[in-house]
Amino acid sequence: MPRASKPLLVAALSVAVVVTLGGSGLLSPWWSQLVDDVGQFLAGVAAILACWLTAARHGGAQRWWRLWMGGAALGWTGGQALWSWYQLSGADALPSPSLADAGYLTLPVLALPAVVSLASARPPAGSPRRRPGQLLMVLDGLIVVGALFVLTWATALGSVVAAGAATPLAYTVAIAYPVTDLVLTIIVILLLATAAPANRGQLALLGAGLLSLSLSDSAFAYLVSKGATSMPPAADAGFVAGQALVAVAALTSARSEDAAPARPGTRWAFMLLPYVPVALTGVLFIVQLARGESMDGVEIAVETAVISLLIIRQAITLLENAVLLDRLSLSQARLAHQAFHDALTGLANRVLFHDRLGHALALHQRDGRPLAVLFCDLDDFKAVNDRHGHHAGDRLLRQVADRLRGAVREGDTVARVGGDEFAILLEGGGDPGGPAERVMAEIGRPFDLDGETIAVGVSVGLVEAGAHGAVPSADALLRRADAAMYAGKRRGKGRLVRYRVDLPDGTGTSDLAEALAATLRSEDGSAPGLDVHYQPIVRLHDGTVVAVEALARWTHPSLGPVSADLFIATAEQIGLIRLVDDFVLDRACRDAAAFRGPWASIAVHVNTSAARLGLPEHEETVRAAVLRHGLAPHRLLLELTETAPLPDLGAAAGAVHRLGRFGVRFALDDFGTGYNALAQLHAMPVDEVKLDRSFTLADGGRSEAICRSIVQICTGMGVTVVAEGIETDRQAAAMAALGCRYGQGHRYGVSAPLNLVAPPGALVLEERAATPLASG
Repeated sequence: MPRASKPLLVAALSVAVVVTLGGSGLLSPWWSQLVDDVGQFLAGVAAILACWLTAARHGGAQRWWRLWMGGAALGWTGGQALWSWYQLSGADALPSPSLADAGYLTLPVLALPAVVSLASARPPAGSPRRRPGQLLMVLDGLIVVGALFVLTWATALGSVVAAGAATPLAYTVAIAYPVTDLVLTIIVILLLATAAPANRGQLALLGAGLLSLSLSDSAFAYLVSKGATSMPPAADAGFVAGQALVAVAALTSARSEDAAPARPGTRWAFMLLPYVPVALTGVLFIVQLARGESMDGVEIAVETAVISLLIIRQAITLLENAVLLDRLSLSQARLAHQAFHDALTGLANRVLFHDRLGHALALHQRDGRPLAVLFCDLDDFKAVNDRHGHHAGDRLLRQVADRLRGAVREGDTVARVGGDEFAILLEGGGDPGGPAERVMAEIGRPFDLDGETIAVGVSVGLVEAGAHGAVPSADALLRRADAAMYAGKRRGKGRLVRYRVDLPDGTGTSDLAEALAATLRSEDGSAPGLDVHYQPIVRLHDGTVVAVEALARWTHPSLGPVSADLFIATAEQIGLIRLVDDFVLDRACRDAAAFRGPWASIAVHVNTSAARLGLPEHEETVRAAVLRHGLAPHRLLLELTETAPLPDLGAAAGAVHRLGRFGVRFALDDFGTGYNALAQLHAMPVDEVKLDRSFTLADGGRSEAICRSIVQICTGMGVTVVAEGIETDRQAAAMAALGCRYGQGHRYGVSAPLNLVAPPGALVLEERAATPLASG
């Protein structure tokens, strides 16, 4: 302790001076006694001044222990003044008992609360006091003191005191010194184990001072019991050193930094300390019984007190343990609640909601129990925070939570899963649209925030488990509800949207995309559920079928039939449209090769993305499909869809030329609505143009003029025109009058499986294995 070095040095020099001068033999006995007594008196005065002057600069326990110790030093110094008077003015060299003993014995009485206060003191930034632990330390000290007193009394102290104590008062005083010194010494040792690390240095100095006083007290008691006529200065060194160490402790401040915590083994030793001397007293009692000796009154009284204190200590320990267990249970319950609930609203958090959703989904999959999820997101909540502050936003969220609880049944789970996002788990059956509508109505009512009315909306996504096929996980179900909610946001907010399979989720895809990808990438390449339907293309003047268009159709095992426009767009979005095109191409070539009779020479039209033109692998796929099934190349007509611009018009034109030389013919599909239709017609040697259905309306206006112009341009270039979307005889007559020779539409038949479209005798009836999907 560097800060205590100088005061310690001064104290050591002072003790050395007093002891050396008093015991040197250079002075007469009276002057030697005077030096000894004055040295003790001045040491006491130094302790008083050090304690009380430094107390003014401190607060709390650091102030109180100095005040208590200053009072203790004052009592002791007063006793020393009387003692010195008796010695120097009277004839009694060791005046005992006397009034000086009353002053001396003031010290242990006031020093006890001083050491307890110092041991319980905490630095300014420290933790709160542990009063029950300090009380146990005091009880442990008393137990140890009592047990050690019984041991010392039975072995030596009793006989010494009895021999030197002529009167009851002398007997009491003789016992008081060793007992009080023993109490203070043991309590200081025990309290050192629980004192704050910052205060252990002060407590160690104070304890060393009290121990020094105790050693001189013990010497004094022994000399008195032996009838000594004087006390050598060396025996009084403890009185000077003790008060000097008290002054040093008062002048030393608590350390600002925490010292290393006590080791677990040290703490166990202090915990077991009171039981060791008690066990020794038991051994002593057994030895006395074996020798036929009886316990005197002092032993019985002190041993009874020790046992009583031990019982009290155990009762306090049990009570404290019960309180700690209650607090631990409450803390665990609080932590469990905090782990699974939102701190702001008190609702379930994402963890608890996910757990309950997983359990509900398991019951749904096992027993078919109804299950629905609502995903709610406040509209324009950020504007509330920006305008009114985050505290107002927090109050609004708490009110929203209360309204959500009131809008659903008690057994439903309401959770806050994000900043202004909430999820509701509905497990009770019935139409979930009812609770969803109540949620929107409740949140739609104005909110009152400190007298100001605030209105917010809510977008709600609703999904029912089992309504759109099997749900693989709780996360997938929650993503579906989230996708439905964001679909409502995109449509203008404040909407309730039920989930559909084509809605993209948070990953940028949808359940439809995942299901389609799984179909197209099936292990055996058969693409289960994917099929090809055909629609006839006819001559308008007589209705004769001249070709059929092959169209992809998909029926999912759980989703059912999926709209062609929807799953084709999805395939393009996820980059798997080529697999669909290749499947239809292979199937169409196989079926067309089997045509017989009236259909033996008709063509088959197959859609292919114009963006694939110019890619070598596409040309190889077309050639391979034609050759594999033995189809005459001129009977295959590839329709170029213009859903995306051509990346390289020159490369696409080259591919058309090369496949045209092979015999494959080409058509521009949906002509007039794509990218650079006239430029493609000019650059690529196509055989047909399929006029988009938007131009087949016979309204006599601009559509008719555009249609007439396209027919004239194509006729002049030798390109056949097919009118799409013909549904009535009037449309057919109008297109024929404009010079269009061929048509396609519901007027001549919808797309259907080949066996429903082809006339009798047009097909070779034989078992054919499913066409595998091209790999890659």
